[in-house]
Amino acid sequence: MDIRLKRAYETANNVDGKRVLVDGLWPRGVAKEKLALYQWQKDIAPSAELRKWFAHDRDKWPEFKQRYRQELSSGEQQTAFESLRALCGENRVTLVFSAKDEQCNNAVVLKELLQNG
Repeated sequence: MDIRLKRAYETANNVDGKRVLVDGLWPRGVAKEKLALYQWQKDIAPSAELRKWFAHDRDKWPEFKQRYRQELSSGEQQTAFESLRALCGENRVTLVFSAKDEQCNNAVVLKELLQNG
């Protein structure tokens, strides 16, 4: 699988392949055209409760990853994850996210799960 990660505030380009926004909230101040998305998978994002609890606190990162993986294993999030997995099996995909922290965010967890199971 050819999966890349890119912040929503970085310029889209042709080598990105299919660009999928994996956040539940639209990135602040970014026009739809600038993102050049193939799709926005809101349902794959962490729940509002988990997102607020995590608050991008690196000390909570290991537990966030565990809780987010649990969320992805049921309901609408599982359906969205399976859809994303199918897309990644056929195309280069760039997971687009808006978090400032490029190492500790939901897109990192998704990429890891998609590539390693």
